[in-house]
Amino acid sequence: MLQYKVIEIFTSEAQRYAGRPLYSAVVQSVRDLKIPGRCIVTRGIEGCYETGEIAAERLEIVSYHMPVRIEIIVPATDCENVLSKVTEMVADGIIAVRDVAVVSHKTFGLLMPRNTRVREIMTPEPKRVGIDTPADEVARLLLSSDFTGLPVVDDQDRPVGIISQEDLINKAKLPIRFGLLASADKEKIDRIFEGLAPKPATAIMTSPAVVVGVDQLVTEAVDLMLAKKVKRLPVVDKSGHLVGNISRLDIFRTITSVCPDWSAFRGKNISVEGLSRVSDIMRCDVQTVLPDTPIEKVLGIIGCSDIQRVCVVDAQGVFRGIISDRDLLFAFADQHPGIWDFFAGKLPFGEHGRRRRQLQEYLKMKTAGEVMNTDIVSVEEDTSIEEAVRLMLEKGLKRLPVLDSMGGFKGMVSRDTLLRTIFGPGKQ
Repeated sequence: MLQYKVIEIFTSEAQRYAGRPLYSAVVQSVRDLKIPGRCIVTRGIEGCYETGEIAAERLEIVSYHMPVRIEIIVPATDCENVLSKVTEMVADGIIAVRDVAVVSHKTFGLLMPRNTRVREIMTPEPKRVGIDTPADEVARLLLSSDFTGLPVVDDQDRPVGIISQEDLINKAKLPIRFGLLASADKEKIDRIFEGLAPKPATAIMTSPAVVVGVDQLVTEAVDLMLAKKVKRLPVVDKSGHLVGNISRLDIFRTITSVCPDWSAFRGKNISVEGLSRVSDIMRCDVQTVLPDTPIEKVLGIIGCSDIQRVCVVDAQGVFRGIISDRDLLFAFADQHPGIWDFFAGKLPFGEHGRRRRQLQEYLKMKTAGEVMNTDIVSVEEDTSIEEAVRLMLEKGLKRLPVLDSMGGFKGMVSRDTLLRTIFGPGKQ
Protein backbone atom coordinates (compact mmCIF):
# COMPACT_ATOMS: atom_id res chain seq x y z
CA MET A 1 0.00 0.00 0.00
CA LEU A 2 1.13 3.55 -0.74
CA GLN A 3 0.99 5.85 2.27
CA TYR A 4 -1.08 8.94 1.49
CA LYS A 5 -3.03 11.49 3.54
CA VAL A 6 -6.28 13.32 2.78
CA ILE A 7 -6.68 16.94 3.84
CA GLU A 8 -10.33 18.00 4.03
CA ILE A 9 -11.45 21.62 4.29
CA PHE A 10 -15.08 22.36 5.21
CA THR A 11 -15.90 25.97 4.35
CA SER A 12 -18.36 27.98 2.28
CA GLU A 13 -18.37 29.47 -1.15
CA ALA A 14 -18.45 32.96 0.42
CA GLN A 15 -14.87 32.67 1.72
CA ARG A 16 -12.14 34.57 -0.07
CA TYR A 17 -8.36 34.57 -0.09
CA ALA A 18 -6.33 37.32 -1.75
CA GLY A 19 -9.45 38.60 -3.48
CA ARG A 20 -10.52 35.33 -5.06
CA PRO A 21 -12.73 32.42 -3.95
CA LEU A 22 -10.93 30.40 -1.28
CA TYR A 23 -11.51 27.10 -3.07
CA SER A 24 -9.95 28.45 -6.24
CA ALA A 25 -6.96 29.83 -4.32
CA VAL A 26 -6.42 26.46 -2.58
CA VAL A 27 -6.49 24.57 -5.87
CA GLN A 28 -3.96 26.99 -7.36
CA SER A 29 -1.74 26.70 -4.28
CA VAL A 30 -1.69 22.89 -4.46
CA ARG A 31 -0.89 23.08 -8.16
CA ASP A 32 1.98 25.50 -7.54
CA LEU A 33 3.56 23.17 -4.99
CA LYS A 34 4.26 20.72 -7.84
CA ILE A 35 3.56 17.59 -5.85
CA PRO A 36 2.09 14.23 -6.98
CA GLY A 37 -1.33 14.86 -5.45
CA ARG A 38 -4.84 15.71 -6.51
CA CYS A 39 -7.42 18.21 -5.33
CA ILE A 40 -11.18 18.30 -5.75
CA VAL A 41 -13.80 20.88 -4.79
CA THR A 42 -17.42 19.91 -4.22
CA ARG A 43 -20.35 22.26 -3.56
CA GLY A 44 -23.04 20.99 -1.21
CA ILE A 45 -26.77 21.16 -1.94
CA GLU A 46 -27.61 21.95 1.66
CA GLY A 47 -25.88 22.43 4.99
CA CYS A 48 -25.60 24.28 8.27
CA TYR A 49 -22.90 26.11 10.18
CA GLU A 50 -21.94 26.30 13.84
CA THR A 51 -23.72 29.67 14.01
CA GLY A 52 -27.04 27.93 13.40
CA GLU A 53 -27.34 29.37 9.92
CA ILE A 54 -28.76 27.07 7.28
CA ALA A 55 -27.65 27.04 3.67
CA ALA A 56 -30.17 25.77 1.14
CA GLU A 57 -31.46 26.56 -2.29
CA ARG A 58 -35.09 26.03 -1.37
CA LEU A 59 -37.17 29.24 -1.49
CA GLU A 60 -38.86 28.67 1.87
CA ILE A 61 -35.50 28.82 3.68
CA VAL A 62 -33.39 31.96 3.90
CA SER A 63 -30.47 31.06 1.68
CA TYR A 64 -26.84 31.57 2.59
CA HIS A 65 -23.73 30.78 0.63
CA MET A 66 -23.61 27.05 0.02
CA PRO A 67 -21.17 24.75 1.85
CA VAL A 68 -17.98 23.76 0.06
CA ARG A 69 -15.66 20.86 0.75
CA ILE A 70 -12.10 20.87 -0.57
CA GLU A 71 -10.29 17.52 -0.56
CA ILE A 72 -6.56 17.20 -1.18
CA ILE A 73 -4.93 13.78 -1.40
CA VAL A 74 -1.15 13.71 -1.33
CA PRO A 75 1.73 11.36 -0.40
CA ALA A 76 2.20 11.36 3.36
CA THR A 77 5.61 13.00 2.97
CA ASP A 78 4.01 16.06 1.36
CA CYS A 79 1.18 16.50 3.86
CA GLU A 80 2.86 18.93 6.26
CA ASN A 81 3.94 21.20 3.42
CA VAL A 82 0.40 21.37 2.03
CA LEU A 83 -1.16 21.70 5.46
CA SER A 84 0.99 24.68 6.39
CA LYS A 85 -0.10 26.47 3.21
CA VAL A 86 -3.84 25.87 3.48
CA THR A 87 -3.97 26.56 7.23
CA GLU A 88 -2.89 30.16 6.68
CA MET A 89 -5.38 30.53 3.82
CA VAL A 90 -8.51 29.32 5.59
CA ALA A 91 -9.93 32.09 7.80
CA ASP A 92 -13.31 30.42 8.28
CA GLY A 93 -13.76 26.68 8.15
CA ILE A 94 -12.65 23.33 9.51
CA ILE A 95 -9.48 21.52 8.39
CA ALA A 96 -9.13 17.77 8.98
CA VAL A 97 -6.44 15.25 8.10
CA ARG A 98 -6.72 11.49 7.84
CA ASP A 99 -4.56 8.60 6.69
CA VAL A 100 -5.54 6.65 3.62
CA ALA A 101 -3.96 3.51 2.14
CA VAL A 102 -3.70 3.95 -1.61
CA VAL A 103 -3.52 0.74 -3.63
CA SER A 104 -2.81 2.45 -6.94
CA HIS A 105 -1.89 5.90 -8.23
CA LYS A 106 -2.00 5.96 -12.02
CA THR A 107 -1.17 8.92 -14.18
CA PHE A 108 -2.02 8.56 -17.83
CA GLY A 109 1.02 8.75 -20.06
CA LEU A 110 3.61 8.77 -17.27
CA LEU A 111 5.72 6.11 -15.56
CA MET A 112 4.97 7.64 -12.19
CA PRO A 113 2.95 10.63 -11.02
CA ARG A 114 4.37 13.91 -12.27
CA ASN A 115 6.61 15.72 -9.80
CA THR A 116 7.29 12.62 -7.69
CA ARG A 117 10.17 13.60 -5.46
CA VAL A 118 13.00 11.63 -3.96
CA ARG A 119 11.69 11.96 -0.41
CA GLU A 120 8.51 10.09 -1.38
CA ILE A 121 10.21 6.85 -2.43
CA MET A 122 13.59 6.88 -0.66
CA THR A 123 14.58 4.54 2.16
CA PRO A 124 14.85 6.81 5.22
CA GLU A 125 17.53 6.63 7.93
CA PRO A 126 20.02 4.51 5.98
CA LYS A 127 23.00 2.78 7.51
CA ARG A 128 26.20 4.78 7.36
CA VAL A 129 29.79 4.72 8.66
CA GLY A 130 32.08 7.43 9.96
CA ILE A 131 35.34 8.51 8.38
CA ASP A 132 37.37 6.62 11.00
CA THR A 133 35.41 3.36 10.85
CA PRO A 134 37.88 0.48 10.22
CA ALA A 135 37.60 -1.43 6.96
CA ASP A 136 36.68 -4.69 8.71
CA GLU A 137 33.72 -3.02 10.45
CA VAL A 138 32.55 -1.62 7.12
CA ALA A 139 32.78 -5.08 5.59
CA ARG A 140 30.83 -6.71 8.42
CA LEU A 141 28.09 -4.10 8.14
CA LEU A 142 27.77 -4.63 4.40
CA LEU A 143 27.78 -8.40 4.78
CA SER A 144 24.81 -8.19 7.14
CA SER A 145 22.88 -5.91 4.77
CA ASP A 146 20.99 -6.41 1.52
CA PHE A 147 23.01 -3.75 -0.29
CA THR A 148 26.65 -3.43 -1.35
CA GLY A 149 27.42 0.23 -0.69
CA LEU A 150 27.56 2.51 2.36
CA PRO A 151 27.77 6.29 2.67
CA VAL A 152 30.66 7.65 4.71
CA VAL A 153 29.69 10.70 6.78
CA ASP A 154 31.66 13.35 8.64
CA ASP A 155 31.00 14.44 12.21
CA GLN A 156 28.09 16.58 10.95
CA ASP A 157 26.43 13.55 9.32
CA ARG A 158 27.15 14.86 5.84
CA PRO A 159 28.14 12.31 3.16
CA VAL A 160 31.78 12.69 2.11
CA GLY A 161 32.17 9.45 0.21
CA ILE A 162 30.84 6.01 -0.62
CA ILE A 163 32.32 2.60 0.14
CA SER A 164 31.23 -0.13 -2.23
CA GLN A 165 32.12 -3.78 -2.49
CA GLU A 166 34.57 -2.82 -5.23
CA ASP A 167 36.30 -0.32 -2.92
CA LEU A 168 36.81 -3.03 -0.30
CA ILE A 169 38.16 -5.43 -2.92
CA ASN A 170 40.48 -2.94 -4.59
CA LYS A 171 41.63 -0.84 -1.64
CA ALA A 172 41.21 -3.01 1.47
CA LYS A 173 42.11 -6.30 -0.25
CA LEU A 174 38.82 -8.07 0.39
CA PRO A 175 39.53 -11.31 -1.50
CA ILE A 176 35.98 -12.38 -2.28
CA ARG A 177 32.68 -10.70 -3.04
CA PHE A 178 29.87 -10.62 -0.48
CA GLY A 179 27.60 -12.90 -2.47
CA LEU A 180 30.07 -15.73 -1.87
CA LEU A 181 31.23 -14.62 1.55
CA ALA A 182 27.66 -14.80 2.90
CA SER A 183 27.68 -18.57 2.45
CA ALA A 184 30.86 -19.08 4.47
CA ASP A 185 31.01 -20.15 8.10
CA LYS A 186 31.96 -17.70 10.87
CA GLU A 187 35.53 -18.94 11.10
CA LYS A 188 36.21 -18.27 7.42
CA ILE A 189 34.52 -14.88 7.58
CA ASP A 190 36.54 -13.86 10.64
CA ARG A 191 39.77 -14.93 8.93
CA ILE A 192 38.91 -12.95 5.81
CA PHE A 193 38.05 -9.78 7.74
CA GLU A 194 41.11 -10.02 9.95
CA GLY A 195 43.20 -10.00 6.80
CA LEU A 196 41.76 -6.76 5.48
CA ALA A 197 44.10 -3.82 5.23
CA PRO A 198 44.01 -1.82 8.52
CA LYS A 199 42.61 1.28 6.89
CA PRO A 200 39.88 3.71 7.96
CA ALA A 201 36.83 4.35 5.82
CA THR A 202 38.24 7.63 4.56
CA ALA A 203 41.21 5.79 3.02
CA ILE A 204 39.14 3.32 0.99
CA MET A 205 36.03 5.31 0.08
CA THR A 206 35.25 6.76 -3.32
CA SER A 207 34.89 10.51 -2.99
CA PRO A 208 33.32 12.94 -3.31
CA ALA A 209 29.96 11.31 -2.64
CA VAL A 210 27.44 11.60 -5.45
CA VAL A 211 24.29 12.74 -3.64
CA VAL A 212 20.78 13.83 -4.51
CA GLY A 213 18.58 16.34 -2.71
CA VAL A 214 15.54 15.13 -0.81
CA ASP A 215 13.31 17.56 -2.75
CA GLN A 216 14.69 16.75 -6.21
CA LEU A 217 12.57 14.89 -8.73
CA VAL A 218 12.99 11.13 -9.00
CA THR A 219 13.75 11.58 -12.69
CA GLU A 220 16.70 13.78 -11.73
CA ALA A 221 17.95 11.06 -9.40
CA VAL A 222 17.74 8.53 -12.23
CA ASP A 223 19.65 10.86 -14.55
CA LEU A 224 22.38 11.07 -11.93
CA MET A 225 22.51 7.29 -11.47
CA LEU A 226 22.86 6.73 -15.19
CA ALA A 227 25.44 9.49 -15.67
CA LYS A 228 27.60 8.36 -12.74
CA LYS A 229 26.97 4.64 -13.29
CA VAL A 230 25.89 3.99 -9.70
CA LYS A 231 23.15 1.77 -8.27
CA ARG A 232 22.15 4.01 -5.34
CA LEU A 233 22.46 7.57 -4.12
CA PRO A 234 22.64 9.06 -0.62
CA VAL A 235 19.81 11.55 -0.09
CA VAL A 236 20.57 14.82 1.71
CA ASP A 237 18.45 17.64 3.11
CA LYS A 238 18.98 21.33 2.41
CA SER A 239 21.82 21.45 4.95
CA GLY A 240 23.60 18.51 3.34
CA HIS A 241 22.78 16.04 6.12
CA LEU A 242 22.13 12.42 5.23
CA VAL A 243 18.42 11.61 5.48
CA GLY A 244 17.90 8.68 3.15
CA ASN A 245 19.02 6.47 0.32
CA ILE A 246 17.47 5.89 -3.10
CA SER A 247 18.30 2.84 -5.18
CA ARG A 248 17.28 1.31 -8.49
CA LEU A 249 15.09 -1.08 -6.53
CA ASP A 250 13.22 1.82 -4.91
CA ILE A 251 12.50 3.21 -8.36
CA PHE A 252 11.31 -0.08 -9.84
CA ARG A 253 9.08 -0.70 -6.82
CA THR A 254 7.54 2.73 -7.23
CA ILE A 255 6.88 2.18 -10.91
CA THR A 256 5.13 -1.13 -10.27
CA SER A 257 3.00 0.24 -7.43
CA VAL A 258 1.96 3.59 -8.88
CA CYS A 259 1.48 2.41 -12.44
CA PRO A 260 0.42 -1.25 -12.26
CA ASP A 261 -1.28 -1.39 -15.65
CA TRP A 262 1.88 -0.16 -17.39
CA SER A 263 -0.02 1.87 -19.97
CA ALA A 264 2.56 4.54 -19.20
CA PHE A 265 5.19 2.83 -21.31
CA ARG A 266 3.15 3.42 -24.42
CA GLY A 267 2.19 6.90 -23.28
CA LYS A 268 5.81 7.88 -22.79
CA ASN A 269 6.87 6.39 -26.12
CA ILE A 270 9.13 3.86 -24.43
CA SER A 271 8.56 1.65 -27.45
CA VAL A 272 10.34 4.06 -29.77
CA GLU A 273 11.89 2.07 -32.61
CA GLY A 274 10.17 -1.04 -31.31
CA LEU A 275 11.74 -1.05 -27.84
CA SER A 276 8.83 -2.75 -26.12
CA ARG A 277 10.00 -6.36 -25.63
CA VAL A 278 12.91 -7.83 -23.74
CA SER A 279 14.39 -9.02 -27.03
CA ASP A 280 14.90 -5.36 -27.96
CA ILE A 281 17.08 -4.57 -24.96
CA MET A 282 18.65 -7.87 -23.90
CA ARG A 283 22.39 -8.36 -23.74
CA CYS A 284 23.43 -10.94 -26.32
CA ASP A 285 27.12 -11.38 -25.47
CA VAL A 286 26.50 -13.64 -22.47
CA GLN A 287 28.88 -16.58 -22.41
CA THR A 288 27.44 -20.07 -22.98
CA VAL A 289 28.88 -23.55 -22.53
CA LEU A 290 27.76 -27.06 -23.36
CA PRO A 291 26.71 -29.47 -20.60
CA ASP A 292 29.91 -31.52 -21.03
CA THR A 293 32.22 -28.50 -20.65
CA PRO A 294 34.79 -29.13 -17.87
CA ILE A 295 34.24 -27.00 -14.78
CA GLU A 296 37.87 -25.87 -14.97
CA LYS A 297 37.00 -24.05 -18.20
CA VAL A 298 33.79 -22.68 -16.71
CA LEU A 299 35.79 -21.15 -13.85
CA GLY A 300 38.00 -19.35 -16.34
CA ILE A 301 34.99 -17.93 -18.17
CA ILE A 302 33.31 -16.75 -14.99
CA GLY A 303 36.53 -15.11 -13.83
CA CYS A 304 36.60 -13.00 -16.99
CA SER A 305 32.89 -12.19 -17.01
CA ASP A 306 31.41 -9.05 -15.49
CA ILE A 307 28.18 -10.87 -14.65
CA GLN A 308 29.87 -13.80 -12.83
CA ARG A 309 27.83 -16.49 -14.54
CA VAL A 310 27.54 -18.56 -17.70
CA CYS A 311 24.52 -20.15 -19.33
CA VAL A 312 24.46 -23.83 -20.19
CA VAL A 313 22.88 -24.78 -23.53
CA ASP A 314 22.74 -28.07 -25.42
CA ALA A 315 24.04 -28.68 -28.92
CA GLN A 316 20.83 -27.22 -30.38
CA GLY A 317 21.17 -24.05 -28.31
CA VAL A 318 18.31 -24.94 -25.94
CA PHE A 319 18.72 -23.37 -22.51
CA ARG A 320 19.46 -25.88 -19.75
CA GLY A 321 20.64 -23.88 -16.76
CA ILE A 322 23.01 -21.32 -15.28
CA ILE A 323 26.29 -21.64 -13.41
CA SER A 324 27.47 -18.85 -11.13
CA ASP A 325 30.49 -18.71 -8.86
CA ARG A 326 28.10 -19.26 -5.96
CA ASP A 327 26.71 -22.42 -7.60
CA LEU A 328 30.26 -23.75 -7.87
CA LEU A 329 31.05 -22.94 -4.27
CA PHE A 330 27.94 -24.73 -3.05
CA ALA A 331 28.54 -27.71 -5.34
CA PHE A 332 32.13 -28.39 -4.28
CA ALA A 333 32.58 -26.94 -0.80
CA ASP A 334 31.95 -30.28 0.90
CA GLN A 335 33.66 -32.42 -1.72
CA HIS A 336 36.81 -30.36 -2.07
CA PRO A 337 37.62 -27.64 0.52
CA GLY A 338 40.15 -26.10 -1.83
CA ILE A 339 37.31 -24.52 -3.83
CA TRP A 340 36.80 -21.93 -1.08
CA ASP A 341 40.44 -20.89 -1.20
CA PHE A 342 40.23 -20.77 -4.98
CA PHE A 343 37.48 -18.17 -4.90
CA ALA A 344 39.02 -16.31 -1.99
CA GLY A 345 42.26 -16.05 -3.94
CA LYS A 346 44.21 -17.40 -0.98
CA LEU A 347 45.74 -20.55 -2.42
CA PRO A 348 49.51 -19.92 -2.35
CA PHE A 349 52.01 -21.42 -4.71
CA GLY A 350 55.24 -23.15 -3.64
CA GLU A 351 54.78 -25.66 -0.86
CA HIS A 352 50.99 -25.63 -1.08
CA GLY A 353 50.87 -25.67 -4.86
CA ARG A 354 49.99 -29.36 -4.68
CA ARG A 355 46.59 -28.49 -3.22
CA ARG A 356 45.89 -26.16 -6.09
CA ARG A 357 46.91 -28.79 -8.63
CA GLN A 358 44.66 -31.34 -6.92
CA LEU A 359 41.73 -28.94 -7.20
CA GLN A 360 42.44 -28.32 -10.87
CA GLU A 361 42.56 -32.04 -11.59
CA TYR A 362 39.36 -32.56 -9.62
CA LEU A 363 37.54 -29.83 -11.54
CA LYS A 364 38.64 -31.28 -14.88
CA MET A 365 36.59 -34.36 -14.08
CA LYS A 366 33.42 -32.39 -13.38
CA THR A 367 31.18 -30.94 -16.08
CA ALA A 368 28.83 -27.98 -16.39
CA GLY A 369 25.83 -30.28 -16.65
CA GLU A 370 26.59 -31.79 -13.24
CA VAL A 371 26.59 -28.52 -11.30
CA MET A 372 24.36 -26.15 -13.24
CA ASN A 373 21.34 -24.62 -11.51
CA THR A 374 18.21 -25.64 -13.38
CA ASP A 375 15.71 -23.87 -11.11
CA ILE A 376 15.89 -20.67 -13.12
CA VAL A 377 13.21 -18.06 -13.83
CA SER A 378 13.33 -17.04 -17.48
CA VAL A 379 11.26 -15.05 -19.97
CA GLU A 380 10.52 -15.44 -23.64
CA GLU A 381 11.88 -12.86 -26.05
CA ASP A 382 8.44 -11.42 -26.76
CA THR A 383 7.81 -10.72 -23.05
CA SER A 384 7.07 -7.05 -22.48
CA ILE A 385 9.60 -4.89 -20.68
CA GLU A 386 7.06 -4.06 -18.01
CA GLU A 387 6.42 -7.73 -17.23
CA ALA A 388 10.17 -8.32 -16.95
CA VAL A 389 10.39 -5.53 -14.36
CA ARG A 390 7.48 -6.96 -12.41
CA LEU A 391 8.93 -10.48 -12.44
CA MET A 392 12.37 -9.34 -11.32
CA LEU A 393 10.85 -7.47 -8.40
CA GLU A 394 8.55 -10.29 -7.34
CA LYS A 395 11.36 -12.86 -7.44
CA GLY A 396 14.14 -10.59 -6.21
CA LEU A 397 16.19 -11.15 -9.37
CA LYS A 398 18.91 -8.99 -10.90
CA ARG A 399 18.94 -10.74 -14.29
CA LEU A 400 16.64 -12.84 -16.44
CA PRO A 401 17.62 -15.28 -19.23
CA VAL A 402 15.71 -14.59 -22.44
CA LEU A 403 14.55 -17.60 -24.49
CA ASP A 404 12.81 -18.05 -27.82
CA SER A 405 9.55 -19.98 -28.19
CA MET A 406 11.47 -23.25 -28.53
CA GLY A 407 13.54 -22.71 -25.38
CA GLY A 408 16.62 -21.54 -27.21
CA PHE A 409 18.86 -19.15 -25.28
CA LYS A 410 18.91 -15.65 -26.79
CA GLY A 411 20.46 -13.36 -24.17
CA MET A 412 20.09 -11.77 -20.73
CA VAL A 413 18.21 -8.73 -19.44
CA SER A 414 19.37 -6.93 -16.29
CA ARG A 415 18.13 -4.22 -13.91
CA ASP A 416 20.66 -1.78 -15.30
CA THR A 417 19.47 -2.35 -18.86
CA LEU A 418 15.86 -1.86 -17.80
CA LEU A 419 16.62 1.37 -15.98
CA ARG A 420 18.44 2.79 -19.01
CA THR A 421 15.63 1.74 -21.33
CA ILE A 422 12.88 3.21 -19.18
CA PHE A 423 14.56 6.44 -18.09
CA GLY A 424 17.33 6.97 -20.61
CA PRO A 425 17.84 10.12 -22.69
CA GLY A 426 14.66 11.33 -24.36
CA LYS A 427 12.40 9.04 -22.32
CA GLN A 428 11.33 11.41 -19.51
